Amino acid sequence: MTTELPDDHAILRIMARPNDVNVAGDIFGGWMMSQCDIAGGIVASRKAGGRVVTVAVKDFRFLAPVLVSDIVSIYAEDIRIGTTSVTIAIDVFVERRQDGKEQIIKVATAEIVYVHIDAQRQPTAIVTTD
Repeated sequence: MTTELPDDHAILRIMARPNDVNVAGDIFGGWMMSQCDIAGGIVASRKAGGRVVTVAVKDFRFLAPVLVSDIVSIYAEDIRIGTTSVTIAIDVFVERRQDGKEQIIKVATAEIVYVHIDAQRQPTAIVTTD
C-alpha cells in the first residue's frame, strides 16, 4: 500500500462505477485496461505529434482489486521513442475510503506500445522537438 499519490499530474482520473464490475463485485479487468489505453494514447499522441494506434501491450499487471467508488488515477510517461513508435509506462492508483480512513493503493502497472500513423493509417516517422 502507498501513502500518497505521485507528484506528477495524473493523465486520467475516473470513479469506478457499479456497471463496471465483474461477477465477483470487483471492477472488470477489461475496464481497467481500456482506461489505461486511453491514458497511454493521450501521452503517445502528444509525444508523436499526431494520431497513434495501439499495437502491443507488452505488460499488464493487476496488483490489487479496484472497488466501486474508488477514484482511479492513471499516470503515464514515455519510456522509449522509436522511429514510428512510442512505448508508454503506466501506473494506476486508487483512492479508497474504507472504515473512515483514506487509503491510496497501487493497483496496476502496464507498458503499452503505440505507433504514429498518417492520414492513410500507415506508420509514419515521429519527429520530436524535445
